[in-house]
Amino acid sequence: MEYKLFVFAIIFLSITVILCMIRAVKGPTPADRLISINVIGTKTIVIISIVSFILRETYFIDVVLVYALISFIASIAISNIIERSGGKSH
Repeated sequence: MEYKLFVFAIIFLSITVILCMIRAVKGPTPADRLISINVIGTKTIVIISIVSFILRETYFIDVVLVYALISFIASIAISNIIERSGGKSH
């Protein structure tokens, strides 16, 4: 019974990731794109964590930690690029 709730959560999060991808493509500003990419990364981390719990595999948690670190570093790099360009889209 509880796994049905987790599967529903994964499906719901996947749908919201698609909506965030639409926002990342449309923009209109680079800051909007950066925020939507960060939200996609966070939702992906949650989805992987739920899958880890369902499958009872702990190595997925290592994947989540590495993914979170890479996402954080990428966010900082992209923020610096946006700051240097003055927040204007190219």
